[in-house]
Amino acid sequence: MENSGQRSNLAKLSELDVPLEESWQDIRDLDVYDVTDEQIGSVADLYVDRGARRPRYLVVSAGGLLGVGKKQFLIPVEEVSRDVGEERVTVTVPRDKV
Repeated sequence: MENSGQRSNLAKLSELDVPLEESWQDIRDLDVYDVTDEQIGSVADLYVDRGARRPRYLVVSAGGLLGVGKKQFLIPVEEVSRDVGEERVTVTVPRDKV
């Protein structure tokens, strides 16, 4: 397969110098819960579509102690909802499916 040198349209928000389309979309540092109200971790960063300036994936950090043994995984933004009153996000599936 030939590499066309095309750059991905996704980038981490922490590495971009442009803001999101809407400031409320920046949900970094919010806790992440599953549908059974069990905490999974927290939003470490967001992968953003450069052109649309909209989040596409959450980078969720979970587990570990003092940064050792932490795991990070991606969750599509379509799979979460933001609980504005509680300043957290909820994944639409149980923890074991994440």
